[in-house]
Amino acid sequence: MKELWITFLETLGLAWWVEVVTAAPNCTYYFGPYATAEEAKAAQPGFINDLEQEGACEIQAVVKRCKPKQLTIFEEDSAVNPAPGISPAFSGQL
Repeated sequence: MKELWITFLETLGLAWWVEVVTAAPNCTYYFGPYATAEEAKAAQPGFINDLEQEGACEIQAVVKRCKPKQLTIFEEDSAVNPAPGISPAFSGQL
């Protein structure tokens, strides 16, 4: 019954998630869904601990209601593509 309730909340975008952002690697992770903020907060330390053991740095976590489209989002290194939306152009000359 609880799973059905969580599925209903998730469909409406009312489920609770733990959003964890790390600087290295530059990623955003979503853990959930949960029926209540308290359940998500109780699970949060475990996710942070796992990421720390994997070597992640500068970890920030927040519990919030959302409907993530992806559970893991890897942000490209800004040094590789300094201007968002602009791709490098290559000439056909060799």
